[in-house]
Amino acid sequence: MAEETGTLAERPEQPLPPVRDWPAGELNATEFEPVLAELMREGPLTRIRLPYGEGWAWLATRYDDVKMITNDPRFSRREASVRQVTRLAPHFAPRPGALAWADQPDHNRLRNAVSAAYTVSAVKRLRPRAQEMLDALVDGLVADGPPADLVERVLEPFPINVVCEVMGVPVDERQKLHDWTREIISTAGGAEASERAKKGLFGWIGEAVRERRDSESDGDGDSDSDSEDVLSLLGGAVRRGELGLEEAISVAGPLQIGGEAVTNNSGQMFYLLLTRPDLLRRFREDPASRPAGIEELLRHIPHRAAVGLPRIATRDVDIHGTLVSAGDAVYVSYLAANRDPDVFPDPDRIDFDRDAGAHVSFGNGPHFCTGAVFSRMQIELLIDTLLERLPGLRLAVPADQVPFRQRTMIRGPVALPVTW
Repeated sequence: MAEETGTLAERPEQPLPPVRDWPAGELNATEFEPVLAELMREGPLTRIRLPYGEGWAWLATRYDDVKMITNDPRFSRREASVRQVTRLAPHFAPRPGALAWADQPDHNRLRNAVSAAYTVSAVKRLRPRAQEMLDALVDGLVADGPPADLVERVLEPFPINVVCEVMGVPVDERQKLHDWTREIISTAGGAEASERAKKGLFGWIGEAVRERRDSESDGDGDSDSDSEDVLSLLGGAVRRGELGLEEAISVAGPLQIGGEAVTNNSGQMFYLLLTRPDLLRRFREDPASRPAGIEELLRHIPHRAAVGLPRIATRDVDIHGTLVSAGDAVYVSYLAANRDPDVFPDPDRIDFDRDAGAHVSFGNGPHFCTGAVFSRMQIELLIDTLLERLPGLRLAVPADQVPFRQRTMIRGPVALPVTW
């Protein structure tokens, strides 16, 4: 499918497809991005220009191409971190040592420093505590009675509390960090607001890592269950010389920001369940279908706007007869890959009976989402707990009156007014 080519001089010139502008337009609820749908129809590879940055980039939309590019060392994240590639975000200043921009072998070195906090066994240990936190939120919801904003009361505070537990953030600091992360993922405030939020968040993380580095004295790399939060693991890694302080800060920041995704993803899922009686009925009447149904919803929901982070081709690569030249910027669309009809027949239909386990909603290759197991756990708890404790759960307003976030990189409802 993708082959390394000869030199440019050995290949005949080929016409390039036109560059398509991809503006940051408003999107309706959970609709699939219309520009992306057009690009998918135009071919496996197209050229795009986003609102910020410079130049143009290739966009791959087919499932097999997305998996190949994201797992091929000829496409470098590190190279993209030092270029002003066309992009969706107004502000672009990757931190040195950031996990998201690392190539191998640095990527594994950075990721291994926190891997103990994200294992399946770590999720099992946290699950009872997560259930307690969720039950307390739902207790308050039930006590106050309907109507209520499900985002404000449950879908927002629950993931914040869980990610902060994993990170090791004190309870009284959590709202401050959430305010910063919300500003960072928004594109509405512009570059200055985003930069202020990043300085606040990364400055706080730096102090926390230094404190953990200086307060731990074992020095042998061993950790008990009380010190396996991310900030403690990073503090220990810095103390042992496995990571630099700036690298540790750069690893921790995106992990903290990633907690916002669960709020928005679960918000989209509940919006779909509450506007599709057939889906809600299936989940209520057949709890055994929920694990497969959750995977199908993860495949289906448009969890982000436009595209994520780019890569740079370090060599000439031929994809479907199109030359991607060394130095070209390349984006992949996981959203498009999840709607590839060759992999997911009738892809726009939500089908709880399909095998959606091959979806790439958490990414692919070395940069597969670090917190995927925690995200799944939280979504499972939210669906099981809310459907069982609120058997009459339904929207309190017409579906078209549910407000959704605009001008943000991660999509989801601003509020989800419900009654029961």
